[in-house]
Amino acid sequence: MPSIVKLSQRVALVYFVSVMAGIPTVAQTRTFTEAPQILLGLRTDRSASLVFADVDGDTDLDVLVASGRHWPAQNEVFINNGKGRFMESYPLAIESRTTYTVPMADLDGDGDLDAIEANDLTQNRVYLNDGKGRFYEIEALGPEVESTRSVTIADLNGDGKPDALVTNRGMENGIYLGNGDGTFAAKIPFGSSDDSTISVAVEDINRDGKPDLILANRDGGANFIYLNDDQLSFSTSIPYGTGMDETRSVVVGDMNADGHLDLVTANIGEANGIYFGDGKGDFSQAIKFGAKDGESYDAFLVDLDKDGDLDIIIGNVGSQNAVFFNDGTGRNFVEARFGGPDDYTYGIAVGDVNGDGFPDIGVANSDGLNGIHINQPVRR
Repeated sequence: MPSIVKLSQRVALVYFVSVMAGIPTVAQTRTFTEAPQILLGLRTDRSASLVFADVDGDTDLDVLVASGRHWPAQNEVFINNGKGRFMESYPLAIESRTTYTVPMADLDGDGDLDAIEANDLTQNRVYLNDGKGRFYEIEALGPEVESTRSVTIADLNGDGKPDALVTNRGMENGIYLGNGDGTFAAKIPFGSSDDSTISVAVEDINRDGKPDLILANRDGGANFIYLNDDQLSFSTSIPYGTGMDETRSVVVGDMNADGHLDLVTANIGEANGIYFGDGKGDFSQAIKFGAKDGESYDAFLVDLDKDGDLDIIIGNVGSQNAVFFNDGTGRNFVEARFGGPDDYTYGIAVGDVNGDGFPDIGVANSDGLNGIHINQPVRR
């Protein structure tokens, strides 16, 4: 059974605790303090996600916030002044959108980061960066108008050009192969029309050298891994989870240091899950963590305390967000809460915004203030 020690307060505090005799413990302590001077939008924004990225080429991390969801709003860019303050902001575009995510990558090969809007029931849009952090729209990502919940950028066909994977709730998902100039080919459907996909992770699950797709489905649908067959049809599927997960996010990493990739899910139907991989595509060994009746909307894996293993960040709706500090086994954690009890966190981002060498946590809150929680050592 996993061992989880909880500590909940406005400023998250992690402390040394022995979880089980003979098992390594979390030795380093970190705290996450909300930076009140950092404002990333208004309290009335319905933000769904945010991205840390250097949009203006000055080597520090700026923030792009996706807002709207079902209600049109402007997505905003916030510029870092180099000291972890965001004194300048401007809209990504003049138009208001119903945006869930705005992933960034160099879509046209000119060395700066471009963006794609994932929009609900309006066309998804492609924006190129002028190199100074200002963006201009070049085209829609296909003619489709769908209930898009995310766009993930990855090179699926190995040609060195970024492609776009669009996940749709209650509609067929799609792959758009990139041309390398910011434009994309026509949609290639993937998965099943029964999938109701909120997000997708891209990793080589079975170590055959080809990227596979790991889907997070809800609306009563099972989660699936789709294996890459070199034809981009992804016809071989492997189910994972219980089928009652109502998963909103899936992330991939080696949680127990066995050299195999594992899956971590953020669920709203049941407790969150860790599914341990055997390197061949089997994920039948699993544990649950977090509240059984919680609503977790996003997950992120990163080594927050720099002890050499992956920790888990969970964004919750209706309860405080949580960090689960890994003891190295992937089965025993110290849980630390951060943020407010009334936050509706739809999205999590991680990056070192103040240049101290430790990753900080950004949160996108729907109907609440977005913010950044600074990763700091505990003062004793």
